[in-house]
Amino acid sequence: MGSDIDRLLDEHDATAVAAAIRSGEVDAAEVMAVSIARAEERNPALNAFVSTRFDQAAQEAAALDRDAPFAGVPFVVKDLAAQVAGLPHTRGSRLFADDVSQSDSELVRRYRAAGLIILGTTNAPELGLNASTEPSLNGPTRNPHGLDHSTGGSSGGTAVAVAAGIVPVGHGNDGGGSIRIPSSACGLFGLKPSRGRVSAHPAATLLADPMGCPHVLARSVRDSAALLDLTAGAMPGDPYEIARPSRPWVEEVGAPPGPLRIAMVLTAPGGEVAHPECVAAVEATAATLSELGHEVVEADPPWSVEQLMIVMSSLMATPMAVEVDARLAQLGRGLADDDLEPFSRVLYDSAAGTTGKGLVTALVALEEMARSMGEFMIGHDLLLSPTLAQPTPPLGYLDTSNIEAMFERAATYSAFTSPFNITGQPAASLPLTVGSNGMPIGVQLVAPFGREDRLIAVSSQVEAAHPWPVAPAWPARSEAGWPDYVESLAHTTVSGTGGER
Repeated sequence: MGSDIDRLLDEHDATAVAAAIRSGEVDAAEVMAVSIARAEERNPALNAFVSTRFDQAAQEAAALDRDAPFAGVPFVVKDLAAQVAGLPHTRGSRLFADDVSQSDSELVRRYRAAGLIILGTTNAPELGLNASTEPSLNGPTRNPHGLDHSTGGSSGGTAVAVAAGIVPVGHGNDGGGSIRIPSSACGLFGLKPSRGRVSAHPAATLLADPMGCPHVLARSVRDSAALLDLTAGAMPGDPYEIARPSRPWVEEVGAPPGPLRIAMVLTAPGGEVAHPECVAAVEATAATLSELGHEVVEADPPWSVEQLMIVMSSLMATPMAVEVDARLAQLGRGLADDDLEPFSRVLYDSAAGTTGKGLVTALVALEEMARSMGEFMIGHDLLLSPTLAQPTPPLGYLDTSNIEAMFERAATYSAFTSPFNITGQPAASLPLTVGSNGMPIGVQLVAPFGREDRLIAVSSQVEAAHPWPVAPAWPARSEAGWPDYVESLAHTTVSGTGGER
């Protein structure tokens, strides 16, 4: 039976795994045993997990209610902004290393209700502030497509657990590209929903930290759509709730979207063009969309570097500083020199100079950008761009101890993702090609606010036209990448904004 389950996990998505368990074709306990065995075998090379609950997962699989939609499917939760009862919630930071969650967050409860079984929590950069998953506390997570390469961030641990075939789908969140960036780096489909679509309760997000959106990193569009159906919705007391679609999002998978007008965007805020390989991936996708009956037109969105900088400088640093101060108050002490990594400390210190007027100015800029992009999307049904401005870099390229490099390089890296956290629009990275360094390259589709239905329909249309592989990237590939990467960037610079989360 083990070989049958191996084939199931290697060749199919979470929806198919759930169907096999529900029909009795495979036993959930045996699926879980294979998934755990893979984690034990593969994680030492990858460092995807921060904490595990293998014994509890095995017990839950043995006592399964097979009626749940994803009953018995192995799953992981990112160790940031989501809590799993009894597991540490380190946030990738020494300051939170011994903070153990006393209860599940609401989203984790919804995952459990869907039948997903949690194997453990996955690595993330400190406080989500890096576009690569290399925290000092837990060490770097390694990309199975190239062990010396970044996984992206901040949902890098989850991306690797899925890409390496340990689990078929996993939780992430996205405050500047943190679902889409690792999806691009690891060859996955990653959708960031509209602002407020999925509640982060009990975390304060919609008003206190308005750019973060939780969801999953997946192998297929249908997995992402089905799990959005099962987890979307506000909690009592949330500031607002987005109207649900007229039919389930999973029904948009394979549904004809009709001919659409799609804006192709190749220049980041500031007007610089992305790396040639990222541009080529977008142009190839534009050709596919044209073949599918859509009109693709080159366009320049109304994004302002000045507004981006105002928003990101205040709304990345200040919520993080509030979280740090709350932790220090809980511990009853001040901030020690070794509590935070150097880049986090710089952002924390910068937040001390943020005034109430400065914070409101940032929120006004956020709304202004959302409105101007909303007006732009009236004339365009979707937007097509690179996910990343550059090919996936080696580990160490985004080094949080090198402050100057972090501000320069992180800004470039997430130049195409962070604007849509500011505008609140749904956006997805599709794994459509591979670069000359052998690493995946994603292409981004963006829809108007609240139109996940359109984004899912077109993403599934592209997936059907050019299916991407779901087979795990295992055994992992190891290959030095620094010289080629640096050479490839020698004449490429893209403006943007720093930080992740």
